[in-house]
Amino acid sequence: METATAIETVPSYIKDAWWTPDDGAPATDALDASTGEVLARVCAEGLDLAGAVEHARTVGQTELGRLTMHERALKLRELATFLNGRREELYAVSAQTGATKTDSMVDIDGGIGVLFTFSSKGRRELPNSNIIVEGPVEVLSKDGSFMGEHIYTRIPGVDVQVNAFNFPVWGMLEKFAPAFIAGVPTIVKPATPSVYLAAAAVRAMVESGILPPGSLQLVAGSARDLLDHLDYRDMLSFTGSASTARLLRDHPNVSGGGVRFTAETDSLNAAILGPDAIPGTPEFDAFVRSVVTEMTVKAGQKCTAIRRAIVPDGLRGAVIDAVGARINERIVVGDPRTEGVTMGALASLEQLADVRAAVAAMLVAGGELAYGTLAAPMVQDADEVGAGVGRGAFMSPVLLDWPDAEAPAVHTLEAFGPVCGVLGFSTHDDGASEAVRLAALGAGSLVATVCSNDPGFVRDVVAGIASRHGRVLVLNREDARTSTGHGSPVPHLVHGGPGRAGGGEELGGIRSVKHHMQRTAIQGSPNMLTAVTGVWHEGADRRIAGDPEFGGRAGEVHPFRKSLAQLRIGDAFASGLRQVTLADITAFAKTTGDTFYAHTDAAAAAKNPFFPGIVAHGYLLVSWAAGLFVEPAPGPVLANYGLENLRFLTPVAAEDAIRVTLTAKQITPRVTDDYGEVRWDAVLHNQNGDVVASYDVLTLVEKVETLYA
Repeated sequence: METATAIETVPSYIKDAWWTPDDGAPATDALDASTGEVLARVCAEGLDLAGAVEHARTVGQTELGRLTMHERALKLRELATFLNGRREELYAVSAQTGATKTDSMVDIDGGIGVLFTFSSKGRRELPNSNIIVEGPVEVLSKDGSFMGEHIYTRIPGVDVQVNAFNFPVWGMLEKFAPAFIAGVPTIVKPATPSVYLAAAAVRAMVESGILPPGSLQLVAGSARDLLDHLDYRDMLSFTGSASTARLLRDHPNVSGGGVRFTAETDSLNAAILGPDAIPGTPEFDAFVRSVVTEMTVKAGQKCTAIRRAIVPDGLRGAVIDAVGARINERIVVGDPRTEGVTMGALASLEQLADVRAAVAAMLVAGGELAYGTLAAPMVQDADEVGAGVGRGAFMSPVLLDWPDAEAPAVHTLEAFGPVCGVLGFSTHDDGASEAVRLAALGAGSLVATVCSNDPGFVRDVVAGIASRHGRVLVLNREDARTSTGHGSPVPHLVHGGPGRAGGGEELGGIRSVKHHMQRTAIQGSPNMLTAVTGVWHEGADRRIAGDPEFGGRAGEVHPFRKSLAQLRIGDAFASGLRQVTLADITAFAKTTGDTFYAHTDAAAAAKNPFFPGIVAHGYLLVSWAAGLFVEPAPGPVLANYGLENLRFLTPVAAEDAIRVTLTAKQITPRVTDDYGEVRWDAVLHNQNGDVVASYDVLTLVEKVETLYA
């Protein structure tokens, strides 16, 4: 007699240890979406949620705070590389959620890709410190002794993320990555139907040994009182239904206690086909491909899926026929572990019932079944006995035709599965405004696609719908093959939307890092702002080498002779004057070919209200400035790789003179290299002390002088 295999409980990871509830605690079954097999029990009864929050605020905050943003970004890269080596085992678990290999790649590879992207952007776009300076300095006193600016510092609490069932890996990592770079620990609460996949990913992350203690915790099961332990120090990031978002938003600690809250909820996203995109055009084909992809990837269980295909009235039939034909050609429903299957099951039987009920309501409200069925579909099953039928959460793709494009149901009901509605708009007079009006009936969405090769139509539609959407994809023959697609948020751009979509915002590159930080206005003297930010401010103390007439002091070493180990913020060099002659200006004009009249025609230049006659080229002055401040011998400065924020403020005429003052403004060592970046404040003055030009010079400098020592 065979002994039944014990079904394990999905563990939580709390206070840097794995935890499971006591035997006999009430649990929920997590099922294989295709077979109905019980995979695991899910229960968090007795879990110390208050202790988890406190652990994050203390141990997590302390350990993350030991690292700079660059060091945390580097750990993300290490973690992404580690997870790449664990993808196959995560794919196997993902298949149990009903996901095909393609679906799993979107979720797992997509999540890993987010880590890589934020690692790169964090090291490239953020300072190697824990303070971000935002915007220019505001001088608040006549003598420059009092000024203000804005800075970002990390919030002192924890980011609690409550995630949906459809993307248990990507949904976790796209929230975790920016929080981690900001230095904020994370508690993850996945949805029960796919919690076992999120737990498998967390186990791999823990086993990597890369994450600092307290930086990541996992709650597997109910966390009903978790919000009771949050306060103004913390952040709650939610993805799921609008009804749940309302409950969370109404919690006293959110509504009145200052917990930061962001939500991504229901979204009746639209794809709009332009009147020019008739059958046979690349735009028509791209539109059909996009609709079918969004109906069938993850079995349509995507918050970004196309729910409304808004097309010219005269093309409704052609679109329906083309979508149906492509589904017939490309889509095979079944167990994703079976060869040839291209669309798997929904996440659960409960989810299947909800989607079928929503479609049934739409049929009653005026939708007409144009493709598909609500009956159990024929499926490809691994056991070859039809085990999935009745036990698996399988559903046919369903396309609905809406003769009345303004029927309320198509703009209010969301069937969170492989379902899309087709509705037409009149192209008489102004088709763009009609399409915009229909799209707006969705009351706020995550994303819309505009598929057209008519620039005027695209311009009018985008201008009309942008304020109601978090993202707009413009699809035409030029990007149809390279586009990442309607339903794929990218970490570089914002993900979220207004109104029904929740009003939240995630991703968006460094913007999302700042979501986990507090923006603060700081006021003080130049020296104090320099001390706080690590960025030199005009008027702060300097140690100046160079010409004594302009502040240079004997014994000061030229800052270009200093490695990063020796260089300090405020180290500076002041040059002497160099006179500009008419011959210099003329020679530069001939050599470069820049014979603009202000540099070559005295009579014409004299008529220009900005110039006193012939003036020197701005780039001549910048080139000379480099000659004035460069220390030419080989040394710690390895390369000049650019300049930023260049402004020409005072014209320089023949016989005027210029000088330059160069100050070490910001020093950013690179974690993985033997050199770092130095940003220098460069200011050109004329012989009267007027500012001629200002800009930042960027150089790469050795951490320790080795090459030329």
